[in-house]
Amino acid sequence: MSANTLTPQQRMALPRQKPLEQDPKARSRNFQEVCFGFDETRAREEANRCLECKNALCVKGCPVGVNIPAFISKIVEKDYVGAVQKIREQNYLPAVCGRVCPQEMQCEAQCVLGKKHEPVSIGKLERFVADYEMQNNLFKSPVIMNRLDRKVAVVGSGPAGLTCAAELAKLGYQVTVFEALHAVGGVLRYGIPEFRLPKTILDTEMERIKALGVKVVLNFVVGRTATLDELCNEMGYEAIFLGTGAGTPKFLDIPGESLSGVYSANEFLTRVNLMKAYGFPESDTPIRIGKRVAVCGGGNTAMDAVRTAMRLGAEKAYLVYRRTRAEMPARVEEIHHAEEEGIEFMFMTNPLEVLGDDKNWVKGLRLQKMEMGEPDASGRRKPVPVKGSEFVLDVETLVEAIGQAPNPIIQATTPGLSVTKWGTVVVDERMTTSRPNVYAGGDLITGGSKVILAMQDGQKAASSIHEYLQAHPKK
Repeated sequence: MSANTLTPQQRMALPRQKPLEQDPKARSRNFQEVCFGFDETRAREEANRCLECKNALCVKGCPVGVNIPAFISKIVEKDYVGAVQKIREQNYLPAVCGRVCPQEMQCEAQCVLGKKHEPVSIGKLERFVADYEMQNNLFKSPVIMNRLDRKVAVVGSGPAGLTCAAELAKLGYQVTVFEALHAVGGVLRYGIPEFRLPKTILDTEMERIKALGVKVVLNFVVGRTATLDELCNEMGYEAIFLGTGAGTPKFLDIPGESLSGVYSANEFLTRVNLMKAYGFPESDTPIRIGKRVAVCGGGNTAMDAVRTAMRLGAEKAYLVYRRTRAEMPARVEEIHHAEEEGIEFMFMTNPLEVLGDDKNWVKGLRLQKMEMGEPDASGRRKPVPVKGSEFVLDVETLVEAIGQAPNPIIQATTPGLSVTKWGTVVVDERMTTSRPNVYAGGDLITGGSKVILAMQDGQKAASSIHEYLQAHPKK
C-alpha cells in the first residue's frame, strides 16, 4: 500500500522543486560543486509528486532498469536508506548517476506527469538518498551468500567496468578490476570536473563496490603489463570484461594545431581532474591558459572544458560550435549553467586555422560563419560555409573537444579480437566479442557515449558472463 495519501489531482498540483545552487559569479571562479541538490523538505515534496504509475514508463526509460516508483515511495515513507538500497538493486553508482546522468532525456522524459506538467525530478531524488546515506554514515556492507571460486577480470574502472564488477560480485564471483592509471574511475575521474562530480563522491562509491569483495589493481596496463591471454592462461581468469574507454583524442586537422597553447579536451581535463592542476603549485602538474580561451565542440566534454577554463582564470571563455544551439548534444542543464557563468557561445561557427605569434604560441583562431544547407540523403541538414564571413577571434588557448577514439593497446595485442575500422571492439547483443570468454562495453565499443549507457553495457555483460560461466563449469 502506498504511503502517499495525496490524490492524483493533489500530486499534479504540486510544483516541481528546484535544488539549491551556488551563485553563478562565485562558482565560476571555484571548483566547488555547482548544485547542492535537495534538502529533506524539498526531497519529500518532490517525492509526493510521483503518481506511482502501475505501468511505469520511467523505468522503461532508465537504461539500467531502476525501479523508480519503488525508491520514490521509500522517500515518502522517510526510509531514505531503503530508497538507496532499492536503487542499488540495479545501479551501484547512485550518487554518481544522480549528478551526471541525463535524466531529462531518459527516465524523466518518460514521466507521465511530464505530459501536462513538469516531470518528477528523479535524478535529484536519486542524489538525495545517496548523499543522505553518505552524510549519515548509514551504509551497510551487503552479505554475499554464495561466494564462488570463479575468477573474472574487469579491465578498466570507468562506469562500464565498475558496473560489470559490482553485478558479478553480487553474484559471488571473485572480481578483480585492472586500472592503467593510479586512481580508479576512468572518465568519471579524469573527464568530469570536480564542480560536477566531486572526487570524494566517486571515492565513496568505489568503497561501496569494494565492500562487495571487488579487488582493484592500479598501474596495470593490460596489453603491456600482461596480455589478455596471460590473464586467462597464467593468472586463471575464466572471463574478461573490457571497459577501457575512448582515451585517444580526435583533432580538427586544421593548420596551427601544433602550436603551444592547443590542447585536446582529453589532455586538458585529465591534467585538471586527475592531476589536480587546478591546485598548482600545491599539486605537481601545472596547466597554462591565457586570458582568452576558445573551446571547440558541442557535447558535455566541451561544456566541461570551457567551464573549467573559466575557473582556471580565463577572462573570456568562448564555446565554438558549428551547428545550432538546438543541436548541441550537451545536457540542457549544463548549457544553462555555462550561460549563467558567463560563457560566450558562438553558434554556427567553424574553426579554419589556429594563428600563432613569433614564439609559436596561440594568438588567435580564424573562424567562419556557417548556415544550414539542404538536407542530405539522411534527411539531415548540414552546416555549410557562408562566403565572405571569415573573421579572427583573439585567443591564447584552444581546447578541441570533438570526440575521442578507443584506446588501442588491447586491440593491438590480442589475436582474434575483431575491431572496426574506427578501432572500436565488435560485440554482439550479449556484449560478447569474437573471443568467446571476452566481453566489452562502454566507449570501447561505441567510440563515445553517455555514462549511463556504458553502465547498461556493463550490466548486460555481467549477465552474459554469468550465463557463460554457469554453462562452463570450472575445470
